Amino acid sequence: MVKFISILTCSLMFIQLQSKAQEMTKKEISRQHEVWQQTQLLSKAMVDADSAMLDKLTDSRLSYGHSGGTVEGKKEFINKLVTGKSDFVTINMDEQDIKVFGKTAIVRFALHAETLDNHTSGKVNLRVLLVWKKSKKNWVLIARQAVKIPV
Repeated sequence: MVKFISILTCSLMFIQLQSKAQEMTKKEISRQHEVWQQTQLLSKAMVDADSAMLDKLTDSRLSYGHSGGTVEGKKEFINKLVTGKSDFVTINMDEQDIKVFGKTAIVRFALHAETLDNHTSGKVNLRVLLVWKKSKKNWVLIARQAVKIPV
């Protein structure tokens, strides 16, 4: 009888652990989805040069690294988009990989874009790393680094 109760107790604990693991997976998927939505909003705001949305999506201590080695803060990043010095006509993203660690998330993806920087058309193909942090109810971008995809 004691053996039966021990087996029953172990079985119930295993079922509870499975349920918690599935719940954590659902939470993780939900967080990944939230972060990806923010990433898509950021891309749209960059194409639209929407300074209000860019301001909302980025942390005041933003570190924004370009593939050429330039690193900007939040003010410079937004200013270049609003003035057209950096002008994304289209942005397409693929090969997404999102990892969430509590209130921090990293997103890696390939970015393919048409640009019109300083009224000169061009194309860029980059690998991008974004770092997001959960701030109150929203995720905000704290860092971005890009590198050129080798041809």
